[in-house]
Amino acid sequence: MPTQAVVGRPEAGEHAPYHDRYISLIQEPDVLSVLERQIGVTSAALKSVPESFGNFRYADGKWSVKEVVGHMSDTERIFAYRALRIARNDQTPLPGFEQDDYIRWGNFQNCRLSDLIEEFATIRKTTLSLFRGLGQDAWSRRGTVDNNQVSVRAMAFIIAGHEAHHQRILQEKYFRSPQSIA
Repeated sequence: MPTQAVVGRPEAGEHAPYHDRYISLIQEPDVLSVLERQIGVTSAALKSVPESFGNFRYADGKWSVKEVVGHMSDTERIFAYRALRIARNDQTPLPGFEQDDYIRWGNFQNCRLSDLIEEFATIRKTTLSLFRGLGQDAWSRRGTVDNNQVSVRAMAFIIAGHEAHHQRILQEKYFRSPQSIA
């Protein structure tokens, strides 16, 4: 692997304003360390959840625990693919994706929660391998995603922030919900 690049925080023009909600959750400037640390933190939190709790929804119409974990994995795959394309200077505009369709067709309810947790950790490790292999110039490279300009480094922060966002939702809405105690 090449020498570790200095990534730095993305600036406002490097991503769609919508992604501020994720990027703002990552305060540490070393996003690769954050991504690495999240593997253990998220996996440990999810492994503490009984398998029987995997289909729990904190409210009607909300995703189950397994669907949230599946969504995190699907989204990371898509975001890492976008980062790869942009890092390789592929200027083809990339489309958005409809997360609810991915949940609808994800078959997560028939998966074991433990398998989804393992899949998430595996995907994160491949994301880290991608990012660790990038040269310094790749981090600031930009491409078009869903009609917005985004840089590779913004994608890294978006991935980390997306996980932090869903980890917070899991902690606040699923694991501390009065219904979850029953």
